[in-house]
Amino acid sequence: MKIILFVVDGMRPDALKNIENAQKIIANSTYTMSAQTVFPSVTLPCHMSLFHSVEPQRHGTTTNIFMPQVRPIDGLFEVLKHAGKRCAIFYNWEDLRDVSEPNSLTHAAFYAGRQLGYLETGEMLTRELLDYVSTFNSDFTFLYLGYTDWAGHKFGWMSDEYLSAMQSSWNNIEKIMDTLGDEYAYIIVSDHGGHDRTHGSEMSEDMTIPVIMNGSVFEKGKVIENVSILDIAPTVARLLGTEPDEEWEGKSLV
Repeated sequence: MKIILFVVDGMRPDALKNIENAQKIIANSTYTMSAQTVFPSVTLPCHMSLFHSVEPQRHGTTTNIFMPQVRPIDGLFEVLKHAGKRCAIFYNWEDLRDVSEPNSLTHAAFYAGRQLGYLETGEMLTRELLDYVSTFNSDFTFLYLGYTDWAGHKFGWMSDEYLSAMQSSWNNIEKIMDTLGDEYAYIIVSDHGGHDRTHGSEMSEDMTIPVIMNGSVFEKGKVIENVSILDIAPTVARLLGTEPDEEWEGKSLV
Protein backbone atom coordinates (compact mmCIF):
# COMPACT_ATOMS: atom_id res chain seq x y z
CA MET A 1 0.00 0.00 0.00
CA LYS A 2 1.02 3.60 -0.69
CA ILE A 3 -0.50 6.66 0.94
CA ILE A 4 -0.93 10.30 -0.04
CA LEU A 5 -1.77 12.76 2.73
CA PHE A 6 -3.28 16.07 1.65
CA VAL A 7 -3.37 18.98 4.11
CA VAL A 8 -5.51 21.89 2.94
CA ASP A 9 -4.48 24.71 5.27
CA GLY A 10 -7.37 26.46 7.00
CA MET A 11 -10.09 24.23 5.52
CA ARG A 12 -13.29 24.51 7.52
CA PRO A 13 -15.59 21.48 7.22
CA ASP A 14 -18.70 23.62 6.79
CA ALA A 15 -17.16 25.11 3.64
CA LEU A 16 -17.08 21.70 1.95
CA LYS A 17 -20.81 21.70 1.25
CA ASN A 18 -20.06 24.32 -1.40
CA ILE A 19 -17.44 22.17 -3.20
CA GLU A 20 -19.09 19.67 -5.57
CA ASN A 21 -16.07 17.48 -6.26
CA ALA A 22 -15.30 17.36 -2.53
CA GLN A 23 -18.82 16.09 -1.84
CA LYS A 24 -18.37 13.37 -4.46
CA ILE A 25 -15.14 12.18 -2.83
CA ILE A 26 -16.57 12.39 0.70
CA ALA A 27 -19.54 10.22 -0.28
CA ASN A 28 -17.09 7.44 -1.18
CA SER A 29 -14.93 7.83 1.93
CA THR A 30 -14.74 7.14 5.63
CA TYR A 31 -14.93 10.60 7.17
CA THR A 32 -15.79 13.03 9.92
CA MET A 33 -16.67 16.71 9.79
CA SER A 34 -16.10 17.15 13.52
CA ALA A 35 -12.48 16.19 14.18
CA GLN A 36 -10.51 18.42 16.52
CA THR A 37 -7.14 20.07 16.05
CA VAL A 38 -4.81 21.23 18.84
CA PHE A 39 -4.52 24.56 20.63
CA PRO A 40 -3.11 26.94 19.65
CA SER A 41 -4.86 26.36 16.32
CA VAL A 42 -1.92 27.77 14.35
CA THR A 43 -0.34 26.22 11.26
CA LEU A 44 3.11 25.09 12.41
CA PRO A 45 2.06 23.84 15.89
CA CYS A 46 -0.82 21.94 14.26
CA HIS A 47 1.46 20.31 11.70
CA MET A 48 4.01 19.38 14.35
CA SER A 49 1.19 17.75 16.33
CA LEU A 50 -0.15 16.00 13.23
CA PHE A 51 3.23 14.42 12.45
CA HIS A 52 4.38 13.81 16.05
CA SER A 53 1.01 12.82 17.56
CA VAL A 54 1.47 14.93 20.70
CA GLU A 55 0.11 18.28 21.90
CA PRO A 56 2.13 21.47 21.25
CA GLN A 57 3.10 21.64 24.91
CA ARG A 58 5.07 18.41 24.38
CA HIS A 59 6.75 19.07 21.02
CA GLY A 60 7.43 22.68 22.05
CA THR A 61 6.37 24.60 18.93
CA THR A 62 3.53 26.88 19.99
CA THR A 63 3.80 29.59 17.30
CA ASN A 64 4.79 29.64 13.64
CA ILE A 65 8.42 29.79 14.79
CA PHE A 66 9.91 26.30 15.06
CA MET A 67 11.37 25.35 18.45
CA PRO A 68 13.68 22.30 18.69
CA GLN A 69 12.25 19.65 20.97
CA VAL A 70 13.69 19.59 24.49
CA ARG A 71 12.74 15.93 24.82
CA PRO A 72 12.78 14.71 21.21
CA ILE A 73 9.97 12.53 19.92
CA ASP A 74 10.25 10.79 16.56
CA GLY A 75 7.66 11.99 14.09
CA LEU A 76 5.92 10.05 11.35
CA PHE A 77 8.71 10.58 8.81
CA GLU A 78 11.33 9.26 11.22
CA VAL A 79 9.22 6.23 12.21
CA LEU A 80 8.68 5.36 8.55
CA LYS A 81 12.37 5.88 7.71
CA HIS A 82 13.38 3.49 10.52
CA ALA A 83 10.95 0.94 9.03
CA GLY A 84 12.59 1.22 5.62
CA LYS A 85 9.80 3.27 4.01
CA ARG A 86 10.30 6.04 1.48
CA CYS A 87 8.72 9.45 2.15
CA ALA A 88 8.31 12.59 0.04
CA ILE A 89 6.86 16.03 0.76
CA PHE A 90 5.55 18.78 -1.52
CA TYR A 91 4.74 22.15 0.04
CA ASN A 92 4.35 25.90 -0.63
CA TRP A 93 4.90 27.32 2.87
CA GLU A 94 8.59 27.19 3.78
CA ASP A 95 8.15 26.89 7.56
CA LEU A 96 7.05 23.27 7.07
CA ARG A 97 10.65 22.30 6.35
CA ASP A 98 10.96 21.45 10.05
CA VAL A 99 8.20 18.81 10.25
CA SER A 100 10.79 16.16 9.35
CA GLU A 101 14.29 15.53 10.66
CA PRO A 102 17.27 15.61 8.27
CA ASN A 103 17.80 12.40 6.27
CA SER A 104 14.25 11.11 6.82
CA LEU A 105 13.00 11.99 3.32
CA THR A 106 13.74 10.63 -0.12
CA HIS A 107 12.39 13.77 -1.84
CA ALA A 108 11.20 17.28 -0.98
CA ALA A 109 9.78 19.93 -3.32
CA PHE A 110 9.12 23.53 -2.26
CA TYR A 111 7.78 26.53 -4.16
CA ALA A 112 7.27 29.82 -2.31
CA GLY A 113 3.55 30.50 -2.35
CA ARG A 114 3.95 34.00 -0.96
CA GLN A 115 6.34 34.97 -3.76
CA LEU A 116 5.07 32.91 -6.69
CA GLY A 117 1.38 32.73 -5.75
CA TYR A 118 -0.43 30.02 -3.80
CA LEU A 119 -2.75 29.22 -6.70
CA GLU A 120 0.15 28.77 -9.09
CA THR A 121 2.40 26.86 -6.73
CA GLY A 122 -0.41 24.51 -5.74
CA GLU A 123 -0.79 23.55 -9.38
CA MET A 124 2.99 23.30 -9.82
CA LEU A 125 3.30 20.96 -6.84
CA THR A 126 0.43 18.84 -8.11
CA ARG A 127 2.17 18.33 -11.44
CA GLU A 128 5.52 17.65 -9.78
CA LEU A 129 3.99 15.14 -7.36
CA LEU A 130 2.41 13.21 -10.23
CA ASP A 131 5.70 13.21 -12.14
CA TYR A 132 7.59 12.04 -9.06
CA VAL A 133 5.34 9.19 -7.97
CA SER A 134 5.12 7.88 -11.54
CA THR A 135 8.91 7.47 -11.53
CA PHE A 136 9.87 6.69 -7.93
CA ASN A 137 8.41 4.34 -5.35
CA SER A 138 7.27 6.55 -2.45
CA ASP A 139 5.39 4.78 0.33
CA PHE A 140 4.15 7.99 1.96
CA THR A 141 3.70 11.30 0.16
CA PHE A 142 2.59 14.55 1.82
CA LEU A 143 1.11 17.42 -0.19
CA TYR A 144 0.48 20.73 1.58
CA LEU A 145 -1.78 23.30 -0.10
CA GLY A 146 -1.68 26.76 1.50
CA TYR A 147 -4.00 28.73 -0.81
CA THR A 148 -7.09 28.52 1.41
CA ASP A 149 -5.30 29.87 4.49
CA TRP A 150 -3.84 32.75 2.48
CA ALA A 151 -7.29 33.62 1.14
CA GLY A 152 -8.83 33.37 4.60
CA HIS A 153 -6.35 35.86 6.04
CA LYS A 154 -6.63 38.26 3.10
CA PHE A 155 -10.39 38.13 2.41
CA GLY A 156 -11.97 36.32 5.36
CA TRP A 157 -12.98 32.74 6.08
CA MET A 158 -16.10 31.70 4.11
CA SER A 159 -15.69 34.67 1.71
CA ASP A 160 -16.14 34.11 -2.02
CA GLU A 161 -12.36 34.32 -2.45
CA TYR A 162 -11.81 31.75 0.28
CA LEU A 163 -14.29 29.35 -1.31
CA SER A 164 -12.62 29.85 -4.69
CA ALA A 165 -9.27 28.92 -3.12
CA MET A 166 -10.92 25.87 -1.57
CA GLN A 167 -12.24 24.84 -4.97
CA SER A 168 -8.78 25.19 -6.49
CA SER A 169 -7.29 22.97 -3.78
CA TRP A 170 -9.92 20.29 -4.35
CA ASN A 171 -9.35 20.44 -8.10
CA ASN A 172 -5.70 19.55 -7.39
CA ILE A 173 -6.74 16.74 -5.04
CA GLU A 174 -9.21 15.35 -7.56
CA LYS A 175 -6.62 15.47 -10.35
CA ILE A 176 -4.15 13.44 -8.28
CA MET A 177 -6.76 10.90 -7.19
CA ASP A 178 -8.15 10.47 -10.71
CA THR A 179 -4.64 10.03 -12.14
CA LEU A 180 -3.32 7.58 -9.53
CA GLY A 181 -6.54 5.67 -8.88
CA ASP A 182 -6.85 2.68 -6.55
CA GLU A 183 -3.11 2.09 -6.22
CA TYR A 184 -3.09 4.60 -3.35
CA ALA A 185 -4.99 5.32 -0.16
CA TYR A 186 -5.78 9.01 0.34
CA ILE A 187 -6.18 10.99 3.56
CA ILE A 188 -7.46 14.57 3.30
CA VAL A 189 -7.34 16.80 6.38
CA SER A 190 -6.92 20.36 7.55
CA ASP A 191 -4.58 21.72 10.20
CA HIS A 192 -7.13 24.20 11.60
CA GLY A 193 -10.16 26.24 10.60
CA GLY A 194 -10.61 29.99 10.86
CA HIS A 195 -13.00 32.87 11.49
CA ASP A 196 -13.17 36.44 10.22
CA ARG A 197 -9.59 36.92 8.96
CA THR A 198 -7.73 34.92 11.58
CA HIS A 199 -7.42 31.68 13.59
CA GLY A 200 -5.55 30.39 16.62
CA SER A 201 -8.32 30.50 19.22
CA GLU A 202 -10.33 27.75 20.90
CA MET A 203 -13.47 28.76 18.97
CA SER A 204 -15.14 25.82 17.22
CA GLU A 205 -14.61 27.58 13.87
CA ASP A 206 -10.86 27.37 14.48
CA MET A 207 -10.64 24.00 16.21
CA THR A 208 -12.96 21.83 14.07
CA ILE A 209 -11.45 20.13 11.02
CA PRO A 210 -12.48 17.47 8.48
CA VAL A 211 -10.75 14.10 8.17
CA ILE A 212 -11.53 12.20 4.95
CA MET A 213 -10.03 8.79 4.15
CA ASN A 214 -10.56 7.38 0.67
CA GLY A 215 -9.44 4.16 -0.99
CA SER A 216 -10.14 0.46 -1.14
CA VAL A 217 -9.15 -0.07 2.53
CA PHE A 218 -11.79 2.38 3.76
CA GLU A 219 -15.53 1.84 4.01
CA LYS A 220 -17.56 4.11 1.73
CA GLY A 221 -19.94 6.53 3.41
CA LYS A 222 -18.87 5.64 6.95
CA VAL A 223 -18.97 8.47 9.49
CA ILE A 224 -16.50 8.26 12.39
CA GLU A 225 -16.49 10.19 15.67
CA ASN A 226 -14.04 11.30 18.38
CA VAL A 227 -11.25 12.01 15.91
CA SER A 228 -8.21 14.18 16.64
CA ILE A 229 -5.44 15.52 14.44
CA LEU A 230 -3.18 13.42 16.71
CA ASP A 231 -4.72 10.29 15.13
CA ILE A 232 -3.31 10.90 11.63
CA ALA A 233 0.27 9.68 12.23
CA PRO A 234 -0.81 6.45 14.00
CA THR A 235 -3.28 5.78 11.17
CA VAL A 236 -0.63 6.16 8.47
CA ALA A 237 1.80 4.00 10.45
CA ARG A 238 -0.79 1.23 10.86
CA LEU A 239 -1.72 1.30 7.17
CA LEU A 240 1.95 0.97 6.21
CA GLY A 241 2.50 -1.90 8.63
CA THR A 242 4.78 -0.05 11.06
CA GLU A 243 4.59 0.46 14.81
CA PRO A 244 3.81 3.96 16.17
CA ASP A 245 6.37 5.67 18.35
CA GLU A 246 5.80 4.81 22.00
CA GLU A 247 5.46 8.50 22.85
CA TRP A 248 2.56 9.15 20.47
CA GLU A 249 -0.76 10.00 22.08
CA GLY A 250 -3.15 9.53 19.14
CA LYS A 251 -4.90 6.34 18.04
CA SER A 252 -5.16 4.60 14.70
CA LEU A 253 -8.45 5.13 12.89
CA VAL A 254 -8.20 1.75 11.13
